[in-house]
Amino acid sequence: MGQKDSAEVSVTDTRVAIRVSDVSKDFVLPHERVGSVKQLFVSALRRRKQSAAETQHALHGINFTVNEGEFFGIVGRNGSGKSTMLKILAGIYQPTTGGVHTQGKLVPFIELGVGFNPELTGRENVYLNGALLGFSKQEVVAMYDKIVAFAELERFMDQKLKNYSSGMQVRLAFSVAINAQADILLIDEVLAVGDADFQRKCFDYFKSLKKHKKTVIFVTHDMGAVREYCDRAILIDDSRLVAEGVPDDIAARYTRMFTEEVAEENPGVNQGEQGRWGDSVGIIQDVSLSKRVFSPADKQIVISVTVRANRDLNNPIFGFSVKDATDTSLLGTNTKIKHLRTGVIKAGKDCILQWTFPNILADGLHFVDVTLEYADGVTVYDWWTEAASFHVRKTEQTAYRITPQIEVNLSK
Repeated sequence: MGQKDSAEVSVTDTRVAIRVSDVSKDFVLPHERVGSVKQLFVSALRRRKQSAAETQHALHGINFTVNEGEFFGIVGRNGSGKSTMLKILAGIYQPTTGGVHTQGKLVPFIELGVGFNPELTGRENVYLNGALLGFSKQEVVAMYDKIVAFAELERFMDQKLKNYSSGMQVRLAFSVAINAQADILLIDEVLAVGDADFQRKCFDYFKSLKKHKKTVIFVTHDMGAVREYCDRAILIDDSRLVAEGVPDDIAARYTRMFTEEVAEENPGVNQGEQGRWGDSVGIIQDVSLSKRVFSPADKQIVISVTVRANRDLNNPIFGFSVKDATDTSLLGTNTKIKHLRTGVIKAGKDCILQWTFPNILADGLHFVDVTLEYADGVTVYDWWTEAASFHVRKTEQTAYRITPQIEVNLSK
């Protein structure tokens, strides 16, 4: 599935699950109203005579590869072309030019529950959806208990689907779909209607698939999910691939796009020094650490962030991350993840927030990135890359990036 222009596009690296080669997609936009069969034919003839028709360029010259076992993110603003790209990968759309080659069976999680019948029970819909996915009745019987257990709907399987909540329907559809033995999964934020516990359960399942060299392509607006789950990501904007790389960099660039729009609309916004940007409604004034050099005797590392509000800040999100000298992100979080409401910081007032975590980092130089964002988690007040640095000195040298205190006992 998903092979197009295979004579021109080939996969030579056995580790590559998907190769996208110079893919473009155009849509012709009709503007005439058709109110009768006669008008339909007249309109068609008229369009043939027109030398030029209005065309929407949804994608232009997209190139990337996805390796086997990767959790690969595709991000972009609404209308950027990312969902069109996913539908081309799924074979729903054909590219106007270019080609896509896939290795392995592919299952799209774009519209879960397509084919479900609301007048049938949950049990009957499992068999119906299983048949649509190509399972025999015997295969569905063999996996039925597993499907129901994952969906956590044991008490509801003999109720009609029309009595299910939207979240229950998604859980059932997802549980059926994951049993399709796919090598590649395509996901377009279809789990957004599930509750937090079920979403976590699904993502834990996806992460476990990596051990079995399954591949996940994930389209999302949630930069927290990109940072947490993806191995690599790409950013599509205005139909073009504009960035590819590690999740932290792509998430930061995506977030920065919105700040740059604010700056264009408001020329007075200060973009700040290199590695720093935001709309300056709230400013990170200072980032300090409890020490500059941490020894094994120092059990905790404390980061203090001082913020000044130029206007009232309504429940701003504070965040931080720590990376090592190789630019590898090691740890981080934000107040939204920690379920901490920061309330209103009044204009002209300062606020100090402290982050405390155990000294488990390996020997070497480390950098701290800090962020101050709007409550929407997208727009940035102030984003400061490498706002501070510190050293960790450990007597035990290992090849790992964290070195927690580990006790060892030997008995003979």
